[in-house]
Order: sequence, then structure tokens, then C-alpha cells
Amino acid sequence: MFKGIFKGFSKDIGIDLGTSNTLVYVKDQGIVINEPSVVAINNRTEKIIAVGDDAKIMLGKTPQHITVTKPLVDGIVSDFEVTEKMIKHFIEKIHHGSFTFMPRPRVVIGIPLDITEVERKAVEDAAIRAGASEVLLIEEPMAAAIGAGLPILEAAGSMIVDIGGGTTEIAVISLGGVVSWKSLKVAGDKLDEAIIQYAREKFNLLLGERTAEKAKVQIASVLPLDEPIVYSMRGRDLLTGLPKEIKISDANIREAIAKQIKLIVENIKDTIENTPPELVSDLYEKGLVLSGGGAMLRGLDKLIAHETKMPVYVTDDPLTAVVRGTGKVLDDLENLKGIILPSTKDSGLS
Repeated sequence: MFKGIFKGFSKDIGIDLGTSNTLVYVKDQGIVINEPSVVAINNRTEKIIAVGDDAKIMLGKTPQHITVTKPLVDGIVSDFEVTEKMIKHFIEKIHHGSFTFMPRPRVVIGIPLDITEVERKAVEDAAIRAGASEVLLIEEPMAAAIGAGLPILEAAGSMIVDIGGGTTEIAVISLGGVVSWKSLKVAGDKLDEAIIQYAREKFNLLLGERTAEKAKVQIASVLPLDEPIVYSMRGRDLLTGLPKEIKISDANIREAIAKQIKLIVENIKDTIENTPPELVSDLYEKGLVLSGGGAMLRGLDKLIAHETKMPVYVTDDPLTAVVRGTGKVLDDLENLKGIILPSTKDSGLS
């Protein structure tokens, strides 16, 4: 009886546990958290001193006794304890100011397509230990497709390409399941690394991660622009060791990330080639949808449309597609329970 009463006060949540950012959706409230998946730890006390935005501003600026870490790599939990504490921090932030004895929330989390059983268990365990009463896992492209409003339960092909920070998830969906797919460890972070490498080789300039990311957001494009954009980048001169500033153009960034963009496009084409003909017919008519931060790259939709000979659309607010999808699952769990992945407890992992 009391469990039923307190359940009414519980704030069930959906989480997009991303390599770059963690977004949290609260049932009946919408998206309440959108912060970097970054944690700052004091090595002397082994305590977390900052999470999210507060931790990200410390990147590359800390003394030796403070470590700023990203607990997820390529969409996978690489540091279990830090991930647990990060999730716990966000859950406590949501419940701040609520009842002292707030019920543990039910949590829906998006995970990559090629995640292993052990890695799935790590996500489940981290969420349970962080305060969840129950963890429901959903494949990220499925969540993105739901968030984008695609008819995933119909007997028709829907294609989603979710380009996040750590992974690019490509999936053709029909009847509530993934028919053909590719999962790449090539996404936003790899584009940043490519820009850092390009600056090193081309300009003898050592850049920080945040500087490379800012350059990508400000001027990156995959096709020539009508009006070129120039951006100032500051770093350390590898020859003199002194500060240095250079002017870099969209053409430079395009050259830097060309290899990664080509790989993404080729895998989209491969996924289509491995899709049953009847579904390809649907895709040819309906096209494919882009989501995730990478969907915002200038000209990417046009390039993919040219290469695949299919219509390509960028979903509304692509950065939040996955977490909005987890929210819709919470709101309509009865009809969408068939897309929830089996718990690792059911498979005998313990």
C-alpha cells in the first residue's frame, strides 16, 4: 500500500548517458539536465569536487592533485565508480528540495547497439547503486527514432543516424526492432581529435580539447560554403613552446575531418546495402533522419543525400533526440515495453 502511495511522488527519469553530455528527462517535467559527462576528482581525498559544467571548465587547467575525467568512452562505461557517482549526482539534483524519503526512481537509459552483456550490466549496476529502483535499457538509435517521431512500430522502414560524441549509431527499424545496423567509434570526439592532429601537423600548434571543439562548432562544414568563415585558434607553438594564435578557415576544418566524415557516409551506405529490398523501397520514399550533435555539421545532410540518393532530414533539436525518446518510453511504457532490452539479471549475469 505504502509503496503505491509513495510511487506517486517518484520522479521516473530517462537518461541519455552520452560520452560528451548527459541529458536527463523527468516524467511530466521534460528535460531538466543537459551537462557534460565530466567529473573532477580530488586525488588526495578521492572525493568528487565537481560534475558537469563545473567540471568541464577545469579541463586542462588543474593542479596535480585534481583529475578531470570523462567516465564514458565511446558510449561505454570506462570508470564504473565515477559513472555511478555522476548519475547519483544528477538524481540528487533532480530530487533537491523534495521529500526526505523520496522513492527511488525508475530509470530508462539509452545504450549503444554493440554494447556487450558485461557492459550492459555495468550501466544497470551503476544506475541501481546511484539510486534507481529499476533500470530499463533501450538501444540509442531506437530512442533517437522515437524522439524524432518516426513510426518505429509500423511494418515500414525507418532509418536513423545518431551521431553523438563517442559513437555514430546507424539503424534501419521496422516493427519495433532493428533490422540492419552499424555502430562506429567515429563521432564528435574523433572529429575534435582530427582537428587537434591537423593543427599539430599543419601549423605546429598544440591545441586543447575545448579549443578544438569550439572550432568545430563555430566553423566546421563538410561542403564548401558560399561565404568562407575564419576563426582564431590559440594554443602552444610546438617549436618555441610559447603561446600562438592562428587564423583557420572552414576549408581547413573540412580537410581535417574529411576522413572521419567519409567513413560515416560509407557505413550509412553499407547499412542500406544490407537492408531487405522492401524496406529499402520505404527508405527511398521516406528518407533517413539525422540526430545527435553531429547532425548539426553544416552540409552533412546534403552530402549524405547526394551519396545515398535519398532524402535526408535533420530532426528538430537533434542534441536531445535520444533523451526525448527515453521520455516518450516513460510516458507510454505499456505500448513501448516490447522495445526494452532484457535485463542482464534475466540472462544469469550477476
